[in-house]
Amino acid sequence: MQQTSHWHTLETADQVADAACQHILKAADKAIADHGKFKLVLAGGSTPEKVYGLLAKTDADWANWVIYYGDERCLPADDVERNSAIARRTLLDNVAIPAAQIFTIAGELGNEQAAQDYRAIVAAAMPFDMVLLGMGEDGHTASLFPGHVHDEDELVHAVNNSPKPPPERVSISAKALSNTHELIFLITGTNKREIVKVWRSGQHLPVATLIPENPVDIYIDSDALSMP
Repeated sequence: MQQTSHWHTLETADQVADAACQHILKAADKAIADHGKFKLVLAGGSTPEKVYGLLAKTDADWANWVIYYGDERCLPADDVERNSAIARRTLLDNVAIPAAQIFTIAGELGNEQAAQDYRAIVAAAMPFDMVLLGMGEDGHTASLFPGHVHDEDELVHAVNNSPKPPPERVSISAKALSNTHELIFLITGTNKREIVKVWRSGQHLPVATLIPENPVDIYIDSDALSMP
């Protein structure tokens, strides 16, 4: 696993969401004070969704937030299962981030075209200020799955044959996701317990391929953290 990481263990998933929310807000204030904007990469999943709901209730400096997505499903633009749709209904439709500062992945165009289009956006954005990620039961993160091989130097991958539907996806690469000042993993639930154990043992998993310059912050609830 990552050589340097800070594990923050909370009792419940709600406490994980609250702690992550506070961390994000502090990072946003610092980034905006330092260079005038906060470049945040959003994750999909139920735990990030809770975080977005909490963020939407705060009085952040939304005009200076810039939003990107770590990955996206190749579904119609208005499909409720898209990460962008989840982020819109929980956060983006409820706060005053300018539309021109929200960079969605056009998954409806197909993964090859969408990946090609998003590469230029990612290249212009890096380094990010913060990247949010979850982890699947198989150790995947974003849409970087076990057994899939990509060009490591690509900034954005067209993903085929995803083990989770839909089969076509787009994902920012491990290299690009690692190009961030702060990287946060949000991990909750008993269904993550075994893969957390595997991750901590040092086995090769997609989640372990992200190696940012600064230590990784891992917010995890007691259900997901296996006892020694």
